[in-house]
Amino acid sequence: MAEITASLVKELREKTGAGMMDCKRALGEVQGDLEKAVDWLRTKGLSAAAKKAGRVAAEGLVGVAARGNRGAVVEVNAETDFVGRNETFQKFVSATAGIALETAADMTRIAAAPFPGTGRDVQGELTNLIATIGENMSLRRAAALSVSDGVVAGYMHNSVAPDLGKIGVLVALESTGDKAKLAGIAKQLAMHVAAANPQSLTVADLDAAAIERERAVLAEKAGQTGKAADIVAKMVEGGLRKFHQEVVLLEQLFVIDGKTRVSKVVDDAAKQVGAPVRLAGFLRFALGEGIEKKSEDFAAEVAAQLKK
Repeated sequence: MAEITASLVKELREKTGAGMMDCKRALGEVQGDLEKAVDWLRTKGLSAAAKKAGRVAAEGLVGVAARGNRGAVVEVNAETDFVGRNETFQKFVSATAGIALETAADMTRIAAAPFPGTGRDVQGELTNLIATIGENMSLRRAAALSVSDGVVAGYMHNSVAPDLGKIGVLVALESTGDKAKLAGIAKQLAMHVAAANPQSLTVADLDAAAIERERAVLAEKAGQTGKAADIVAKMVEGGLRKFHQEVVLLEQLFVIDGKTRVSKVVDDAAKQVGAPVRLAGFLRFALGEGIEKKSEDFAAEVAAQLKK
């Protein structure tokens, strides 16, 4: 029997788009013959996934997993929102979020991790889903949060199942205080993040290029007033403070009461939990954000089909 080398498995995977474990099994079934392995995968419907890889996948689900002082969030994309209601797909996203929690959301480790009850790795199970459901899918991204002493709480907006939906948020609070009370506060802050969509935790964390763009716009507007240079400078600084209050989490007004700064909410939390509290970080994944969706002209598509 021919030796099934890692390079041969890699070549078959690149050739077919099938999962690593499926490729290894295929090569074993045909004594290492690459072309026969391609045909073997085709007969099992596992190489069909490669044909779908060029299609835009901007729907799907976001999944969160939080446990004690750590949490993870993942986004798995598909082509249509219908797939998000598929129970098998939901189970895949939920399990993958749990795996991300155990692998510190390292994408390489997630893809290679064993998928429960299948004999395949996560990438192989995703490839199997593509072949079964008939849509292009991708494990697009994953991220994790943790604190040494405190809690990480998750929140899912527009949920279709527990911890699955379209906007997933994690908030990490650091404190030696009462963990149950701390978790409740973190959950409220996660709801705020889902609604307010902050760009950064602090002013110092804001992207410098974003600040300069905002400063340039404010300077242009203020300059058009014809006022003195020192007044224009004050107008620009005032505008930047307002900008910070709109996009920086600790500077935003808490959506739950509409009047308290988030920074004060965090400070006041110390009284509830019995120890100082620090907002250590947050993550917010909105399904499909940043993906350029193809604009479909249905009439033109039908006309093109009729010409064939």
